[in-house]
Amino acid sequence: MPYRGRKGIPTFNVMVVCDFDMCFMFVSAGWEGSARDSRVFLHAIRTLKFNFPKPLEDKYYLLDKGYPDRDGYLVPYPRLRYHKKQFQHKPPQNERETFNRWNSSLQSCIERSFGVLKQRWKILTKMPQFGIETQIRIIVATFALHNYIRINSPDDPLFRVLEEYPDFIPSFEIPDAHATCKDAAESCTQDSYTKMQAIRDDIAKSLWRARRRNQIIVHMLIGY
Repeated sequence: MPYRGRKGIPTFNVMVVCDFDMCFMFVSAGWEGSARDSRVFLHAIRTLKFNFPKPLEDKYYLLDKGYPDRDGYLVPYPRLRYHKKQFQHKPPQNERETFNRWNSSLQSCIERSFGVLKQRWKILTKMPQFGIETQIRIIVATFALHNYIRINSPDDPLFRVLEEYPDFIPSFEIPDAHATCKDAAESCTQDSYTKMQAIRDDIAKSLWRARRRNQIIVHMLIGY
């Protein structure tokens, strides 16, 4: 019963890590759909047997807004515009919105990867009534096959479309994140939270300065 969603069918909270080549580097499957994103995330990075690929020094993972602040993981600023489509008619107005806009732009890589996965493997949205363990194995297998095709079939039509149209994201639903660091069952440490806030602020300021500088150059060229 914990896996039954509002539509009466089993749902899973699957957490993944992907690279910018749209290959999945880590998959955590098996959690019920009602599990909080932050709980799944913290369990994955803390469980030694999972061998989670921790970020290297001076490198960071980009996380969605449902995940907690942790050392090495950058999340967007809360309670501000975030998704790319929210900036279509009104560009970022300050450094924090600029950071969120860039974060969302880079995050589109994982949305595109999931889009290809669900377009190819229809079984993920119309799963037969197998046992839970069998369903989990099927989910993990589709990620492995996704990587195999990506690495070994450069002319695959689904991936080729994404390469030809960088802004295209295959249609599928991404549920809104439903947890933040503050209301997570397991909270992050204050030292880590403060450190990543400072790093995020520095990046946001640099992006905002670069944006303003480019705007000035454009105005100068137009005036010239």
